[in-house]
Amino acid sequence: MSQHLPCPNCGADVVFRSPALPSRVCDYCRSLLVRSDSGVIKVGEAAALPFDVSPVQIGMRGRIDGKGFEVIGRVRWAWTDGAWNEWLLLFEDGGNAWLGEAMGQFMLLWERSLGQVRSPALRGIVKGQDAVIGTEVQLDHQKLVIADAREVVCVAAEGELPFTAPSGWKLYSVDLRGQHGECATLQRDRGETSVYQGRYVTLAELAPRGMRAIEGWTLPAYAA
Repeated sequence: MSQHLPCPNCGADVVFRSPALPSRVCDYCRSLLVRSDSGVIKVGEAAALPFDVSPVQIGMRGRIDGKGFEVIGRVRWAWTDGAWNEWLLLFEDGGNAWLGEAMGQFMLLWERSLGQVRSPALRGIVKGQDAVIGTEVQLDHQKLVIADAREVVCVAAEGELPFTAPSGWKLYSVDLRGQHGECATLQRDRGETSVYQGRYVTLAELAPRGMRAIEGWTLPAYAA
């Protein structure tokens, strides 16, 4: 059930739709908010999101693997040569996943328990080692290869999130890929490491409704 609370900075109505997501960016004043049993507090301010041409937006709905979802949050990351979006999906059963979007490709990722990651190479990265491109690892029964590793920085965020994402937050991000569309991402900062695992998907597979209208671009038939 959604919870409505006033923004402690501007007084606007702030909606938290999932009890599992404690953080939010106020839609009106862009305050970074954190909810607890005692209420909601402001912990910072989110930077304005730069213009991009993503067809995904907050409020877009869809269905994947037989479950409906709504896009409720976004974090935009950057590195020396570009940027990408990570969209938070809230499913109708209360679960959530991330939709990574970079250069027209989409990765659907679910967070994994770090304790379930047994790969020596990944455990080494968790402990602070640098990733070696081309290293083969096994995650569950999937064989993946480390395809990329770089220092990244949070540009801005919006909507509801499972964590606070202040502008300037730096992470070490490692991407892994399999031979049949499997993928995974490891993100490490000074305090903790998170691992996400999933697969590449297309927009058509997501059966999207409410995509962003972009000047000069016609919505595809599957989104009409």
